[in-house]
Amino acid sequence: MLASGLLLVSFLAFLSVIILISIWKQRKLQGKLPPGPTPLPFIGNYLQLDPEHMYNSIMKIRERYGPVFTIHMGTRRIVVLCGYDAVKEALVDQAEEFSGRGEQATFDWLFKGYGVVSSSWDRAKHLRRFSITTLRDFGVGKRGIEERIQEEAGFLLESFRETKGTFIDPTFYLSQAVSNVINSIVFGDRFDYEDKEFLSLLRMMLGSFQFTATYIGQLYEMFYPVMKHLPGPQQQAFKELKGLENFIIKKVEENQRTLDPNSPRNFIDSFLIHRQKENNSNTEFHMKNLVMTTLNLFFAGTETVSTTLRYGFLLLMKHPDVEAKIHEEIDQVIGRNRHPMFEDKAKMPYTDAVIHEIQRFGDMIPMGVARRVTRDTKFRDFLLPKDTEVFPILGSVLRDPKFFSNPGDFNPQNFLDEKGQFKKNDAFVPFSSGKRYCFGEGLAKMELFLFLTTIMQNFRFQSLQMPQDIDISPKYVGFATIPRNYTMSFVPR
Repeated sequence: MLASGLLLVSFLAFLSVIILISIWKQRKLQGKLPPGPTPLPFIGNYLQLDPEHMYNSIMKIRERYGPVFTIHMGTRRIVVLCGYDAVKEALVDQAEEFSGRGEQATFDWLFKGYGVVSSSWDRAKHLRRFSITTLRDFGVGKRGIEERIQEEAGFLLESFRETKGTFIDPTFYLSQAVSNVINSIVFGDRFDYEDKEFLSLLRMMLGSFQFTATYIGQLYEMFYPVMKHLPGPQQQAFKELKGLENFIIKKVEENQRTLDPNSPRNFIDSFLIHRQKENNSNTEFHMKNLVMTTLNLFFAGTETVSTTLRYGFLLLMKHPDVEAKIHEEIDQVIGRNRHPMFEDKAKMPYTDAVIHEIQRFGDMIPMGVARRVTRDTKFRDFLLPKDTEVFPILGSVLRDPKFFSNPGDFNPQNFLDEKGQFKKNDAFVPFSSGKRYCFGEGLAKMELFLFLTTIMQNFRFQSLQMPQDIDISPKYVGFATIPRNYTMSFVPR
C-alpha cells in the first residue's frame, strides 16, 4: 500500500513538473512569437483544431489572428503562414532562414531525418544537388525523358483500350504509368502492369499517403509520441512504409552485386559510384541516405502526379464543356495522327490553363511540407527562435482571393487573359518555392501535359452520373488532398 502511494505521489509530482515547464516555456516566448490561441498542457490547441477538418480549422484561426499566427499541435509549437504575401516573404525573401525541414510525423517514423526530402538543409543541399544533376544525366528536362513518357503513355492507352468502354476505377492505371517514368530513372527499368509486386508497392504507397490526410493521420501529427506505441491505423501505415523501404533495400543490394563503376545504369548506380569516389567518413553519400532518397523519388514521382490526374479526370467529367474545348484544341494543334509533344504546350493555352487549374483546385499538399527556421529569425514584427516549425499553407496561396476570383470554384479562366492566351499567376505554388521547392517540378509538368493530352487525343470521358451530380469535393484533406473514389469509362473518339 505504501509503495503504491509513493508511486502515485511520484507520478503526480512528475506531471506537475512537466506542466510547469510547459507553462514556463510558453511565457518565456510570449511577445516574441506571433499571437495565437492559448494552448493547454499536452493537448496544445486540440480544442481549436479539428483533425478531421484540419485545413478549415486553421483557416478559421486565421480569421481571428491574421495571416501569421502560432498554434500548438499537441506539444509541437508551429508558426503558420497564410496567403501569398506571408508565404513569399518567408520562403523566397528569407529563403535561407526558412530552409530547415519540419516534421511530417507519419513519414518521419521511417525517414528519421534522412533522404533528400526529410533531412535538414545542411544534409539536403548536398543530396538535392546530386539528385538534380543525376536526374538530368538520365534525361530529365531533355528529349530522352519526353520519349520515355510518350512510350509509357502508349502502354497506358493500350490498357484503357482493353477495358472496352467498361466503367473502371482509374487509380492504379494512372499510378502504374506515372510511376514507371520515375522507375526508368531510379531503377533503370519499368514494371509490367500485370506485375503483382508492383501493384502491391503502389497499394502501400497510396495507403500511407492517404493515411496522412485522414482524421487519425492528423491526430497522429499532434500526439505521435504516444500514438506510435498504440494499436490503430497508424500501425498499418508504418507497415506499408516499411514494405516500401524493404523493396528499395533489395533493389540497392541487387545493384551493388552487379555494379560497373564505369557504366551507371540508373540513379542507384550513380549514387553508389559517387559514394565510392568520396571515400569520406563524414560524407552524406551513405547507404541510409541512398535508400531514403531513392524512396523519396519513387514515392513523390508516383503519388502526386497520378493523384492530380485522377482529380483532373473527375473535374473534366463535372465540366464537359471544358473537356470539349480541350478536345477541340488537341484536334487543331496536334491532330489524330501523331503523338503529342511537350513543345505543343506553347500552342495550346487552353489546355495549359486547365492543367494549371486542376493543380490549383486539387491542391495536393494544402498545408505545405513543414519548414523549420535555421537560426533565430526576425519575421515581420516577430522573433522566431531557431528550430521553430513553420507551416507555409500552400492552399491559402492557391486560394488567395487577391489572385484568384471565386477561388473555391474550378475555373480555367484563372490562367487565361482577355485574348485567350495563357497567363502566369504568381500565386501558383503547388510545388512550393524557395530553397526547398520540389525539384521534380519540370518532370511533373511534362508528365501532366503529355499523359493528359495523349489520353484525351484518343478517348472521351464518361461518368455513371450526370455532371450536376458529380461530387468534386475531396474525400480527405490533411497533409494531402485525396479525391473521392469514382469509376469512369474511356470511350474511343
